[in-house]
Amino acid sequence: MIYLDNAATTIQKPQQVIDAVAAAMSSCGNASRGTHSGALQASRVVYDTRAKLARLFNCHSADRVVFTSNSTEALNIAINGTIGSGDHVITTDLEHNSVLRPLYRLEDEQQAALSFVRADMKGTVDCTDFEKLIRNETRAIVCTHASNLTGDLIDAARVGEIAKRKGLLFILDASQTAGSIPIDMEKMKIDILCFTGHKGLMGPQGTGGLCVREGVEIRPWKVGGSGVQSYRRSQPAELPARLEAGTLNSHGIAGLSAALDYIFDIGVETIGKKESALMRRFYDGVAGIGGVTVYGDFSMNRRAAIVSLNIKDYDSAVLSDALYETYEIATRPGAHCAPRLHQALYTTDQGAVRFSFSWFNTENEVDKAIQAVKELAE
Repeated sequence: MIYLDNAATTIQKPQQVIDAVAAAMSSCGNASRGTHSGALQASRVVYDTRAKLARLFNCHSADRVVFTSNSTEALNIAINGTIGSGDHVITTDLEHNSVLRPLYRLEDEQQAALSFVRADMKGTVDCTDFEKLIRNETRAIVCTHASNLTGDLIDAARVGEIAKRKGLLFILDASQTAGSIPIDMEKMKIDILCFTGHKGLMGPQGTGGLCVREGVEIRPWKVGGSGVQSYRRSQPAELPARLEAGTLNSHGIAGLSAALDYIFDIGVETIGKKESALMRRFYDGVAGIGGVTVYGDFSMNRRAAIVSLNIKDYDSAVLSDALYETYEIATRPGAHCAPRLHQALYTTDQGAVRFSFSWFNTENEVDKAIQAVKELAE
């Protein structure tokens, strides 16, 4: 199988990730729930991984890295924990439902107000529009770093500067960029960074988290066991326990830790450069094929390694199925949990077929995918 569905999850993992998960299964107890060797081993794994993530994203301290099961949970914690009744939020047409649905629920249940930076016909947004939408009751800007449908990047540093200057919270969804595009919370003025472990970070599913800038307060979204301050009626006030009710996935976190070591050894820039080269090779090979429509702005120098396309008026699910059944190429069809962007691109009914590339893909695989698209377009 040629696996080109890495924006959904990476199947190919570094061997040390697999080994780390297997070792943790027989050595890790419950972190912060005892002083025996198993509990202490889990606590060490968890803390070491916090420190590595803080280093990767230039977060102020390891204690301000909070683990979740994925970026969806992280975004729910961030959004529900900072936005309340009457607050106004600015977001974009590029968002995944992991951003949209928590915001829509706040709009429906707590009368929060939403404004959207609109996408143009290419599916891109103008960063100057963020500032135009700010009003007195604006509380936060919440947006993706890169579209999971087109791969187009939002200039997070520019948005962060606007938010900082206007006294707004800046919450960034880095689901499609963490591990392949450098992210610096301080330089980009990010208040809360939400990430998942199973995509560009090359870790196991069931891992993710959020990094919280010093001084930013988040109300707990869920409460329960913390392993500390057990006689309190409320959740501990200090991070990370404040936002980590329940047993952590120390087995998965051990795998994520090994993945981070792998990424540090290679370098985020090096990984991103290879993924980008594969993406550009594919784009250059399919963009000129008759009947093929490619979505997004490929004049951007830096973007996520994603190419979404359609062939003529074929249903995207039928096309994706043909790619797999005939050529053993795995892709993702459909709406990609990005309804507003599909509306902007006029692909609501057809959807789109997404090809997404990782460090483990090869030029030969890309060339086979190009040939498959050519043959299907004939």
